[in-house]
Amino acid sequence: MDGKDLLILHLLEENSRIPIEELATMVELPIEEAKRRIRALEEARIIRKYAAVVDWEKAGNEEVTSIIALKVSPERDFGYDRIAGRIARFREVKAVRLVSGRYDLILLVRGRTMQDVARFVSEHIATMDQIRETATQFVMKTYKENGTPYDEREASERLPYSF
Repeated sequence: MDGKDLLILHLLEENSRIPIEELATMVELPIEEAKRRIRALEEARIIRKYAAVVDWEKAGNEEVTSIIALKVSPERDFGYDRIAGRIARFREVKAVRLVSGRYDLILLVRGRTMQDVARFVSEHIATMDQIRETATQFVMKTYKENGTPYDEREASERLPYSF
């Protein structure tokens, strides 16, 4: 992977709907070469998925987002991988990350209400044998998601992207 591929990835991460002509110009490649590189990145599963950043509050969806920290007993021969994979299969879990520090795994979980999230944690997560401790924090307000500011004034004041 070279610098042009990395720039393509950064540009697509910033805006996956960027017109191919604009992307090719920014990366200084012919359009067909830019398309070929994107296709290769998709086939190699480096580009995992294209997704929209949705302001659910503005959309009128009153979902609750929480960050759940877990202390986990790693499994012999598997470490954290099997428990993380098991947790990732739940529909409510939007992200699972292995982290350094006091906790081992951090989850991003969504539910209809705080009670739904609490019930999910107590019934599905805390009951797993490898889970030693949980700490749940509820997101009060989102200011920026996947690089996208939610405040339109802030978006217009952003600095240009550079390496």
